[in-house]
Amino acid sequence: MLPSISITIPARNEEKYIEKCILSILSADYPQEKIKIFVCDGLSTDNTREIVSSLSNKHKNIQLIDNEKQTTPFALNLGLKASNCAIKIILGAHAEIDKDFIKNNVSVLNDYPEVGCAGGIIENVYENESAETIGLAMSSAFGVGNAHFRTGSKNGFVDTVAFGAYRKEVFEKIGYFDEDLIRNQDDEFNFRLLQNGFKIYLNSNIKSKYYVRASFSKLYKQYYQYGYWKVYVNKKHKAVTSIRQLVPLFFILFLFLGLLFRFYTGCWEHYSL
Repeated sequence: MLPSISITIPARNEEKYIEKCILSILSADYPQEKIKIFVCDGLSTDNTREIVSSLSNKHKNIQLIDNEKQTTPFALNLGLKASNCAIKIILGAHAEIDKDFIKNNVSVLNDYPEVGCAGGIIENVYENESAETIGLAMSSAFGVGNAHFRTGSKNGFVDTVAFGAYRKEVFEKIGYFDEDLIRNQDDEFNFRLLQNGFKIYLNSNIKSKYYVRASFSKLYKQYYQYGYWKVYVNKKHKAVTSIRQLVPLFFILFLFLGLLFRFYTGCWEHYSL
């Protein structure tokens, strides 16, 4: 018997993407009577709410929920708590899932009883030249380290995935997303998941598309917030939650030590003449 699925989509002013996101779920190779879709909207001022409402009138498994606090973790928790489904998936409004996305997530969770969260790889969709440049950096191991869901370089156990499919039991044991976190709430949640004995599995057959941010200023703001909130999470847990967080520090130290070495050898050569 196939398990019931809920999909939570935080959204605010996503009129350009939200319909394609929802339609990709409705086109999935999985019984629609087994799927519940919760769009948790942060009081959008564009046509997002009208689009979702129109779709929900045609498809009874779609529900629009008001996210009055207008933050991502609060939106996630609203959707996750709205149903008692066996598997709970979180999805971005900029994303579209592959037709086998749900089925393949279920297959991983069935095959690996120790896995609390399954996930897959993201295919970037570029909307302009800037987006393509950003997307290439975000698909590079140099740009994102061992974030295998972006690079697609590994099948197996990992420390985090995008758009995870979680067993209901995970939330019953460790609670929900930290609503104090504006960013990095998924990394922090997955850290707690691993600390509590669950595992995370990435399978490259689980596929989704993501429309890459098309501006360097937006990307800068996003990653500045990531860096700020990673420090907050590390202080809160008194631990480094992911080794790749240290890579930029090591890279800067490497450059600094390289300059010192070059300066030292240059001085030595000068006085040796």
